[in-house]
Amino acid sequence: PAAYNGLGFMDKPEKISPELAMTEPRRLRGHKDTATCCVASRDRPGIVVTSGEDGRVCWFDMRCKEVQFVMEVGEQPISSLSFKPGNEDILYVSSGNEVKCLDVLMANDWKPLKTYNYNKDEINQIACNSRAAFLASTDDAGDVKIIDIHQHCLYKTLRAGHSSICSSVQFIPWRSWEGSNNSSNATQCLNPAFVHAIAVPDVDMIDNAGKICAVARGDGVVDVIDIELELAAAIRLKSSAKAKKVSQVNSNKEAESGASSETTANTNQSTRLHLDYMLGGHTAAVSCVGFSLFGDKGKFIVSGGNDKSVKLWDCSRRDTTEQDGGSNNGPLHLSINLSKKVNWLCTTPTESENLVICDTTKVVKVYSVT
Repeated sequence: PAAYNGLGFMDKPEKISPELAMTEPRRLRGHKDTATCCVASRDRPGIVVTSGEDGRVCWFDMRCKEVQFVMEVGEQPISSLSFKPGNEDILYVSSGNEVKCLDVLMANDWKPLKTYNYNKDEINQIACNSRAAFLASTDDAGDVKIIDIHQHCLYKTLRAGHSSICSSVQFIPWRSWEGSNNSSNATQCLNPAFVHAIAVPDVDMIDNAGKICAVARGDGVVDVIDIELELAAAIRLKSSAKAKKVSQVNSNKEAESGASSETTANTNQSTRLHLDYMLGGHTAAVSCVGFSLFGDKGKFIVSGGNDKSVKLWDCSRRDTTEQDGGSNNGPLHLSINLSKKVNWLCTTPTESENLVICDTTKVVKVYSVT
């Protein structure tokens, strides 16, 4: 029988641990300190860029053995990277509370083209929207800064959505920008587990993945949320709550609150899938999550965790129930055991050497998965 381990999770049954039999991973060397982030080029398959606590950005070409070049950005650790969509010679880098815009074509002169100092606290993640018009940066103060990268100015600040650290941010590529400055339009989709990272599929992945959001949670679960269904339900709930507030007297407020909570719980249950240890998932906090670029783009959700493992989840099987976890039809496709905790990962649109992992060492590992 399963038993609780020292982390407070139950040990996984052996039958739901599909392990990946493979040779030793390729090792990418170029950092002097822990590798923190990685991003793969979509326009140039095989190009991978990594960052580290050494303030370096390293460019790798999978066709070559050595690092192609190193950008000495500064002395502070680099927390996040983002290519500029449509022009991947431009790279955005976050370090401390700054976002720096770098041009790879500027030879050995790595002076930033632009530096944005709008965040008051340390930045956790940056992301460009698909039209390369805006860049979002989120920080430890819980703020999300939206930067107009055409006009090089602050477009807006999203406040009051988070009461603590905001760890991750993404644009939804299939939705047009909603320009309202009213922060009350925000809807809360996840509670209470700490969220370490989120990911949404690109537009060309929607046929395989759907209009979903993958959430890396601190309790070891990867949540898969149907964004459109949940947002629609949240809007209906908010409209209903406003109508009740106007029409009902104060004596009914307590009952009204209980009904709203029950409705929210039922909505969450029907629009989410929990990929947890019972399905072969993580037994410690999930640190990062993303959608696969290789093969059928978006077919897999890839997650990495503090349990020193990487999981590949098949999106086409996300309707599988927990009871199917022990069969070959379960959502877990592959499990890779590592020797260190995972800081970040990304995938490349190539047939081999398509999974790049930054762990808590200075050496970046590259696996070939299908």
